[in-house]
Amino acid sequence: MAILAPSILSADLTNLAQQIRLTEMGGADWIHCDVMDGHFVPNLTFGPIIVDAVRRSTHLPVDVHLMIKNPDNLLEKFVKAGANYLTVHNEEVVHLNSTLNRITELGCKAGVAINPSTPVKSLENIAEFADLVLIMSVNPGFGGQSFIPSVLKKIEELVELRKKLNSKFLIEIDGGIDTKTILPALKAGVDVFVTGSSVFKSNNITAATIELKNILKANS
Repeated sequence: MAILAPSILSADLTNLAQQIRLTEMGGADWIHCDVMDGHFVPNLTFGPIIVDAVRRSTHLPVDVHLMIKNPDNLLEKFVKAGANYLTVHNEEVVHLNSTLNRITELGCKAGVAINPSTPVKSLENIAEFADLVLIMSVNPGFGGQSFIPSVLKKIEELVELRKKLNSKFLIEIDGGIDTKTILPALKAGVDVFVTGSSVFKSNNITAATIELKNILKANS
């Protein structure tokens, strides 16, 4: 079953628990946390304290995406804060195999992300060690951006790589996912769909979540 993971990047953080609850009522499967440090990407968001608040606000898996410099220094803090999935960027981590192993040792599922301009080929020697591979469908840093259609080909390449490696990692997409883009992404082979403004900036968060879930259910 396809997984819907609303991102709190677009949520009203003054009412975080309530906002998360509204997505739960709509059938959300995971809660996604976009951590940005103002260095790896230009935006600055939040750290382990907010991830801990998310963990205490939901029973759903917490999916943490680290868009930060030197993520190895903070892995333990984010796992302790409650991350179930912890994803680092291929473009930033030097010894990626060691980093993924460390995340696993900490008792967390390990993920690796690539930006829209990074080729899937760069993952050939590492994807089999990941529980999740995240393809960015916008340039990382800010919510509300438009979906980049060319990433669909990258999703298809990643599906083929998974078959070649006989691996079971989940394929996740993040950026510009809404009622128009979620179906093409599903058909390309995506398993986990991160959605931000299309849910949290809507007039009815629960209804928006239900609409996206229904598209996934009807076509899975």
